[in-house]
Amino acid sequence: MGCGRDEEVSNVRVHDNCICEVVRAIRRIQDIRDDLDCDDCRTDCFLTPLGSLVSPSRQRTNTRVFMLLNDEGDPFKAMFNSRRRGRRDNDRTAAAEQGKNRDCNSCFSVFFRVQNVFDNCCATLQVLEPRDENGRKVNLFKNGKLDFDAICDVERFEATGACITVDLKCFCAIQCVKDVHIDCDED
Repeated sequence: MGCGRDEEVSNVRVHDNCICEVVRAIRRIQDIRDDLDCDDCRTDCFLTPLGSLVSPSRQRTNTRVFMLLNDEGDPFKAMFNSRRRGRRDNDRTAAAEQGKNRDCNSCFSVFFRVQNVFDNCCATLQVLEPRDENGRKVNLFKNGKLDFDAICDVERFEATGACITVDLKCFCAIQCVKDVHIDCDED
């Protein structure tokens, strides 16, 4: 089964699109926990249970963070509003200090959480805000271009409340990044 190919078994269509199937699997894994361990590929999107991409110890997880890539291998990006209701007070203070010096590049992310998969490979994805190991926001874009070095600084993720609906058939690759706990509740 190749990406974007249909395969028939006994004249029954079993596969629409590899990205669609992976995102559906991530959704199922986020919904169901299992106690299977061990896999050589630490970022395999099909790895179960949720929390398997966390190393070395198990932590409470509810999200498999992933990136979608186009046919040229470039990460898909989406915009979010960095002033989400319910943010921690120190985040609001930092945002106020940045004030008008904040450029629009800091409102884009390449990291997502699947919220729902429906119809013919459509999905609603929540845009996740990238954070460093200390919880500070990581700006992934410099002068309008993705800064690959900045991606390496990302250790944590925060829900943004911004969602995007995508046609999963438009992507050529998916890379699972990490299993994390995302606080999805707005205060």
